[in-house]
Amino acid sequence: MSTATKTNADVKDLSLAEKGKKRIEWASRSMPVLEMIRKRFLKEQPLKGLKVSACLHVTTETANLITTLRDGGSQVVLCASNPLSTQDDVAASLLKDYCISVFAIKGEDNKTYYSHITAALDHKPNVTMDDGADLVSTIHSNRQELLGDIIGGTEETTTGVIRLRSMAKDGVLNFPIISVNDADTKHLFDNRYGTGQSTLDGIIRATNFLIAGLNVVVCGYGWCGRGIASRARGLGAKVIVTEVDATRALEAVMDGYQVMPMSEAVVHGDLFITVTGNKKVIRKEHFEKMKNGAVVCNSGHFNVEIDIPALESLSKSHKEAREFVEEYNLLDERKIFLLGEGRLINLASAEGHPTSVMDMSFANQALSVEFLSKNHKTLEKKVYAVPVAIDKEIARLKLESMGTRIDSLTPEQEAYLASWSEGT
Repeated sequence: MSTATKTNADVKDLSLAEKGKKRIEWASRSMPVLEMIRKRFLKEQPLKGLKVSACLHVTTETANLITTLRDGGSQVVLCASNPLSTQDDVAASLLKDYCISVFAIKGEDNKTYYSHITAALDHKPNVTMDDGADLVSTIHSNRQELLGDIIGGTEETTTGVIRLRSMAKDGVLNFPIISVNDADTKHLFDNRYGTGQSTLDGIIRATNFLIAGLNVVVCGYGWCGRGIASRARGLGAKVIVTEVDATRALEAVMDGYQVMPMSEAVVHGDLFITVTGNKKVIRKEHFEKMKNGAVVCNSGHFNVEIDIPALESLSKSHKEAREFVEEYNLLDERKIFLLGEGRLINLASAEGHPTSVMDMSFANQALSVEFLSKNHKTLEKKVYAVPVAIDKEIARLKLESMGTRIDSLTPEQEAYLASWSEGT
């Protein structure tokens, strides 16, 4: 790993900046909603003087969010939210071309990862921006001296929201958080269409597999699982869903998928994709029953869904079969292949979600930071949904950017919907 010459950053190689800038500018073309917000921010400066520490996937889409926040008047520092999700050329360009302090190197070890989080927090933020809640949990565990300056934070992903709601329930959350993940214009599109497409993209890039004809086991049928199952079926896979929630399992059945326990699915699966937000979804007893040549990967936020230590304990050796593919040779001579170290495969071996869907997610981030800056004094120390007005405005702007028009209610219709007196 090489370090940038600037002391307020740690990136791999500044010579990558030219490539990164081209890719950032290309992404901006597919982010019209965020661009509308950026132009307004430039005029109004609603974030003037605000210090933001962001722990996000360092991608081209994130770069456009960060520059939007900067153009709104804030001072932003960025670190990675996953050791394998950083695009090193983007990190270099943000530092060199946009003068944003970045602490992120693809493939960084655990020690470096947390040293980068520490560096981002040394910024002494007023607002945190998380994808997995690592900033917030680090502040509450090790950097409590920062709490006095923090007015609030945002959280991007399901896993982080689960952690933060647990903190709020236990009465230990010390500032308000807006759950961007709960916005309709985030989870209905980013989680479903973004994760669905990018996960299959990552798998194909890593393996060059033909998906058609494979038995694909999707572990979890939340919005991300729905998207992955849909895209896998669209590519010709025979999809099996595993679930612990009866309602979601029923929905998967009604959507036309086979549903069964993991203990049964393991003997059928050629490709396993975890997307539950929980730990040890695939574990020792499952590896023991898998086919020779089975491939396992994860598209949930943390690399705990696949019990990698258990896989190692069953193996006599392992080696890199190709980039992002680890071959485990089991004691009984079977082979199991792990993709992307069990981390987010859509970012480990590919580029993450398509830009146009991240446009809405990051529009929610930008407007939520603006909302915190204006309303933090009235907010309690708990997790809030994105205000409905913001959610609706983003949907309106996205439709406008697509040239799509919709109907409006007539005064008579509005009166009818607001009345109880007119019946059959």
